[in-house]
Amino acid sequence: MKRAFYSSGVADFLGQSNQSVLGEMALNNQFDLSQTQRDAWVGQLDLLRKQLELIEGQVYFEFSIPRMGKRIDVLLIVANVVFVIEFKVGESTFLGKDKDQVIDYSLDLKNFHEGSHNALIQPILVSTSADLEPYTLSADLGDRIKSP
Repeated sequence: MKRAFYSSGVADFLGQSNQSVLGEMALNNQFDLSQTQRDAWVGQLDLLRKQLELIEGQVYFEFSIPRMGKRIDVLLIVANVVFVIEFKVGESTFLGKDKDQVIDYSLDLKNFHEGSHNALIQPILVSTSADLEPYTLSADLGDRIKSP
């Protein structure tokens, strides 16, 4: 079983078309693929392509958390940091339940994914239609997980 619908190095991801990445994601998706989900993936791809241009690392879309039955929208590994990215495409606010979701995914990854037990994990919540405002990271949530 594949752990993610799509995975590659960032450079390879940036060199592939959206159609190629979407095709691989669709082929590895065992669920019904709705128009809403496809559009959300396109939004994620477009945004990440702009943000990852100078980044070296690995990217995973729809990463399955072992034993939990949950999927992280995007898992990005850069150096020794694991970024857990949860997208809310079209959302204009940062809701508490969404912050809780990305923190829960980070904790689940830390506890149920052997490769993440000792990693520094940074949860990130992306509400694609929210106004950008400065955000200061607060204290460590324990277990080497930072707050979003």
